[in-house]
Amino acid sequence: MTKLDNLKTYLRGLRNVAVAFSGGVDSTFLLAVAYEVLSDKVLALTAASKFIPKRELDAAIKFCADNNIRQKIFEADVLNFDGVKENPVDRCYLCKRELFKNFLRIAKENNCAAVVEGSNMDDDSDYRPGMRAITELKIKSPLREVGLYKSEIRELSKEMNLPTWNKPSMACLASRFVYGEILTEQKLAMVEAAEEFLLSAGFNQLRVRVHGKIARIEVLPEDFIRIIKMHEKISAHIKDLGFDYVTLDLQGYRVGSMNLGLN
Repeated sequence: MTKLDNLKTYLRGLRNVAVAFSGGVDSTFLLAVAYEVLSDKVLALTAASKFIPKRELDAAIKFCADNNIRQKIFEADVLNFDGVKENPVDRCYLCKRELFKNFLRIAKENNCAAVVEGSNMDDDSDYRPGMRAITELKIKSPLREVGLYKSEIRELSKEMNLPTWNKPSMACLASRFVYGEILTEQKLAMVEAAEEFLLSAGFNQLRVRVHGKIARIEVLPEDFIRIIKMHEKISAHIKDLGFDYVTLDLQGYRVGSMNLGLN
């Protein structure tokens, strides 16, 4: 049996599930497979919060509407979750613990036997304190259970004609900030607007990391020349959002660059 066959068997055995659905590559694939094998016994749970760009929420809602998948939107007041706005090194744990407690509650109210989420095997390679919350709350991670890696998920998504198969990797906006920097709605909005501008300019895989009033842009190395050619326009626009300095990271885009120096 293939990993996809094993995934279908695993999900079928759960009988009815709520899928934590962000609209990203992994959760879209998981939701699509779950819906294929369980049909109306699947419920998509999506968090709407200041940590999630509006374009991501809109895409998640559209996917469910286009595929007739039941969806519940949870309005998550993440900045009021205990300890989260202080942005400690375990912020992701604090946030996910509260978020998935609410997902469990909503799942129970809708007669779902389990909550599943889209972590894959590659998530072992970076600092991800949120996984501790997943373990503590006994949330199931089917993609990890069957040993699927990101590259395999993208390939299978392409075969299934999912619109996310080549979607850039996404992480919550809080991950753009240095640990210990207080998170506010204004700061999160500045980052979202800066990234939206770069996306609208045709850059694909990117991050705008924040160090106080410094915006550190990460793009793929092959985009360096183009971003340099646009440096005046980019710098002016991002400074207009409230940053004092705009820099280009010469290492380029990489996962978890804010985790450097953590043990």
